[in-house]
This record gives sequence, C-alpha cells and structure tokens, in this order.
Amino acid sequence: MSAADPILELPYGVSPDPDAFLQAAVRWHFSEETGSRFWLERADRLEFDPLTDIRTFDDLKLFPNVANELRDVRAEDLIPHGYGPRPPQVVGVFDSGGTTGAPKRVVMLQEWLDLLLAHSNAQLDAHGVPRDVNWLLAIPSGPHMVGASFQQLVSGRGGFSFCVDVDPRWVKKIIARGDRTEADLYTEHLVDQLQHPLRSQDIGVLMLTPPVLERLCRRDELVDLVRKKVKAIMWVGTQLDPDTRHLYRTELFPDAVLCSGFGNTMTLGHVSERPGLTDDEPCVYDPFSPYMTYNVIDLEARRPVEYGERGRVVMHYVGKSLFLPNNVERDTALRIRPLPGQVGDSVADIAPVREFDDEKVIEGVY
Repeated sequence: MSAADPILELPYGVSPDPDAFLQAAVRWHFSEETGSRFWLERADRLEFDPLTDIRTFDDLKLFPNVANELRDVRAEDLIPHGYGPRPPQVVGVFDSGGTTGAPKRVVMLQEWLDLLLAHSNAQLDAHGVPRDVNWLLAIPSGPHMVGASFQQLVSGRGGFSFCVDVDPRWVKKIIARGDRTEADLYTEHLVDQLQHPLRSQDIGVLMLTPPVLERLCRRDELVDLVRKKVKAIMWVGTQLDPDTRHLYRTELFPDAVLCSGFGNTMTLGHVSERPGLTDDEPCVYDPFSPYMTYNVIDLEARRPVEYGERGRVVMHYVGKSLFLPNNVERDTALRIRPLPGQVGDSVADIAPVREFDDEKVIEGVY
C-alpha cells in the first residue's frame, strides 16, 4: 500500500482546502504507482494533462463524461493501485438504478462510507431525527447502495433496521409495458409488508418513497400506528409536491419530523435536505463537498444557469477511493446558492428528464 497525501484522509469535521484537496486526488488517481487501471488506461487519450491542468474544481469540466463506461468496466479496475493487492474493506459493488439501459457500477470502500455516515448523522441530528430508535425502511437492497449504507447508519445510531425490499427495476418494467394495475398492486404489496412491523415492533423512524407513503396513508390503521409510534419520516425520491408535504406535516403527522433525502450512485452517497426550510420553500440539497459536488448548467451552452433557474445537473465525485468527474445526470434542478465555504451549487426541485441516453425515463415506485 502506498502512502496518500494526508489531505485525502482527513476525519469528518475537518474541511480541506478544496483546490489542494482536488490536486492531491488527481495526483493519486493519475500517478503510475497509485492510480487505478481505469484512469491510467484513459490518461493518454485525454486532450489535457490532469497532473498539470486540473487546478480548481471548475477545471473538472475538461474531463469527458465516462459514466457510461462504468456499465462494463471490471470492478477491480476501479480501485486505485495505491491500496495494494488487497484493498481495505469493500462494502460492496453497487449499481445505478438502471433507469436507462444497463446499470453503471461503482465500488464503495468502508473508509468512504464511514465519512459519509458521519455527515449523514450530523444532518439527521440537525433535523431532530432521534437516535436509539428502530427504523422501518422500504428501500432497495441488492445491487443498490442505499440498503447497505442505511443499515450501517441505523446501527451506528443505536437502532435496529426492519427492511422491506423494493425492486424499482421491476416496477419500471411493469410500467414500461403499460400495466399500471400491476404496478399499483406491487405498491400495495410493499405497504402490506410494512403493516406487520408497524403493528408489532417499536418503530421510531420510517423511511420510504413518496408513492409508498401516499399508499400507506390510505389505510387508517397504519396512519394511526405511525402517529402513535413514529418520531420521524424520511422520504427519498423526487415526487412529493409542496402541498402534499404541507398536508403530511400539519394534518396527518404533525408530531413527526418530516425530511427528505437525495442520493446518487455516481457520487457514492446521499444527503438530507437543508434544515430549517419552510413548507413554502422547495427541498434544497447541499452536497457533501468537496467530495460530492453539483453544478446546474445549460447543457447546450455548457455554462451555469442563473440562480433560481432550472438546468441539467452535473455531478462530480472526488475522493481517495474513486474519481468520477463531470457526470451529466438524468435530472434537472433549480440552481440554488451554496452554503458558505461549499464547492459548487446546491439544488432544489429535482425532476428527471423525459429521455436520457435515448431511453425513456421511468420513475416507478420513486
């Protein structure tokens, strides 16, 4: 194992200088001794020299979008050689949602997940989500990172995870063939599985998608159980309008914390919405920079849109274990002013495009 620049291994709470951090990461990923096979094989094909030309985060736009190459690359080729022949604990090889074509794959190491979960815990604490309670989660497992990461998060917060597995790809396949009835039956099937743990267990936090939460609210018994037991509801997805959010907060679940999360495989993680927002404000998501950063751009002009305007979301992940810059996502969002000291933009009112990579986008159970 090769020694990395200490700036790449700072503990949570210590914020690196963004440009120094980026330059150290580029040296790690593009040096013969430490870089991954994936990037070393592509370095000569780049129209610039990363070691000399990448100085600031704005320079990341020089990179081509290589995300589609993650559909077929060997997982082993993504791990930097600097970790040696046996990399430290691998949490898993995780897929993107597969909304458009074959899924893309990334490798997550425990050292990054530890940092990410420290940030997640700080955000949940800021929202008032309680510790030492059990969570009931209706989320994907299997090839998706959300299951593995949140089960570790819940354990670290002192609770048990009661999980209902969601298969978003199956729902999207059903909808693609026009069978809305079967898709509705699948959502009912998920709610059926939530019912028993809500009845029999001490559940303090409920995590699910807006369509599943909406379907749960059609059952009076489950609404009463959530009111009685659940202290916080975390929804993940992009389909909760402000009026419905206000209804949940003020009428259906007035005593519970209601907050949302936004995750993306290509940035190896998730963030919670900015604390302190009113019901009149859209959910704003601040990236965990400088590791995860967002830019909201006019895709044709390749320039940032004005604050408050909608544009295409471009994401970057920069870390010791993975380097994935300039990934054009299938989402659009409003560009929001960043927090002080943050790299890149914040985003709000996230919505998928209709088509991406010549494939129709289907959200399904999200």
